[in-house]
Amino acid sequence: MVFQFWALFAILTAGIVFCDRKFNMLRDLSKANPRPYSWSRVQLAWWSVIILTSFTTIMLQTGHAPNLHTSTLVLLGISAGTMAAARVIDLADQQNSLVFRHQDIKTSNFFLDLLSDQNGVSIQRFQAIIFNAVFGIWFISSTLGNLGDPNFCLSDFAKGDPNLAQCLLHSTDFLIPIVSDNNLILLGLSSATYAALKITENKGTASETLSEKVVDEALNTPAQG
Repeated sequence: MVFQFWALFAILTAGIVFCDRKFNMLRDLSKANPRPYSWSRVQLAWWSVIILTSFTTIMLQTGHAPNLHTSTLVLLGISAGTMAAARVIDLADQQNSLVFRHQDIKTSNFFLDLLSDQNGVSIQRFQAIIFNAVFGIWFISSTLGNLGDPNFCLSDFAKGDPNLAQCLLHSTDFLIPIVSDNNLILLGLSSATYAALKITENKGTASETLSEKVVDEALNTPAQG
């Protein structure tokens, strides 16, 4: 069971990596080559792989497709909404010829791409990544724990359900953990903060950036005497 879960997880991850190498699926809109990685796209891929792996493993183990709880759909919705907002912001910045986009600077580090804005590593991106990583690990751990618990259905069966098969079928819907409302709000606020501050990431214009560069070079150039 555990092997099956991680085998599916690895296959889906490998598929995403292949699509990224082939089609830049996880990359920002950028003139750089290679393009920098996009946090919003990586976030959506992260939760898609976790939820799809959990769903498929449960279906293969029990023979029944579980009904996804509302909280699971909200998780995917938060990730999809974050990516949609980020793309709208990127398209608006690209259409403004006066905007100097930090995403157009060539980079080669996956984690720095996710963590950095125009000023370097940012706290809002760090927070979003940590929260999503922690909740993702909890989600995987809870799913595997429920799948590996032979007594998972006995509580329902003890309450008077005479049909163990029906009990198991009912319990299949709860093998995927339910995320509490407060935790969903936490993840939603984290993503909303990232999206809101992303609007200001490329606020400076190309001319302003050039002027600052000229001033810095002038200050650091030794006087000729």
